[in-house]
Amino acid sequence: MATSADVLTDAYERIKEVVHEAVDGLADDALAHRVDPGANSIAWLIWHLTRVQDDHIADVAGIEQVWTAQGWYDRFGLPLDKGATGYGDRPADVAVVQASAELLAGYYDAVHDQTLRFVRTLRDGDLDRVVDTRWDPPVTLGVRLVSVISDDLQHAGQAAFLRGVLERTA
Repeated sequence: MATSADVLTDAYERIKEVVHEAVDGLADDALAHRVDPGANSIAWLIWHLTRVQDDHIADVAGIEQVWTAQGWYDRFGLPLDKGATGYGDRPADVAVVQASAELLAGYYDAVHDQTLRFVRTLRDGDLDRVVDTRWDPPVTLGVRLVSVISDDLQHAGQAAFLRGVLERTA
């Protein structure tokens, strides 16, 4: 029988596959392309889903985010606050997130590795630990981890869709 950690690991591995399928081999201009001025780009979607995963996992694990600990904030060189994750971004904020496929995949892979190191330490009973009391009912670790998976898969799917649109209209 699989453990919760095994199931979570599998889910996070699936996100990684979609992220790589969405960005691998794309030129910077394709990654930054927006189908209209209010739309998200592939670069923004992958950056955002990675920032959310990094932020949320670091918070529940009690560790520093990969974004700052491993120098990704400096490598990206974005004119954004170090704590920015993309929540509430306006079209002008989306426009400034430009990065190469290698940079996006590299950051995602580093966050993915940190995520799996944490998830693989979990026992089934750990998932009941309350990690956020700002909600009613309070958010447990299990709910937070599944929330990240859900959000990330949605955004990775959006990026994959945009890639398909770009490839069919190029």
